[in-house]
Amino acid sequence: MEEKVFKSSLTKEEIEANFKNADLFSGIMSGLEEALAYEKGTAKAATIARKRSLPDINVSETRKALNMTQKAFAGVLGVSARTVEAWESGRTNPSHTARNLIFLISQDYSLVSKLRSQMR
Repeated sequence: MEEKVFKSSLTKEEIEANFKNADLFSGIMSGLEEALAYEKGTAKAATIARKRSLPDINVSETRKALNMTQKAFAGVLGVSARTVEAWESGRTNPSHTARNLIFLISQDYSLVSKLRSQMR
């Protein structure tokens, strides 16, 4: 089995500095408490809403700027063409993970070719 290697443009010291003042245990506990409240049906609207959200994305604009069909764009995102169509028509909204990926793609179109090369 091949050993996985984490690669980053940051140095080890920069990574450690990013987590220096982070209270990881409190963050994990808070997340678990929110999940439990959600499961019990007692979660408040603020609990369910994302505390940090990305700027609004426009799936259709991003896809069209890339000159891609819904089917091709869906392939890059790992969803169905029907899902992309539903996002574009406003019937459904992308998941937080999909929103993150679409946001990143909208900021750097070269990511699409990188993603495509990983699919082969």
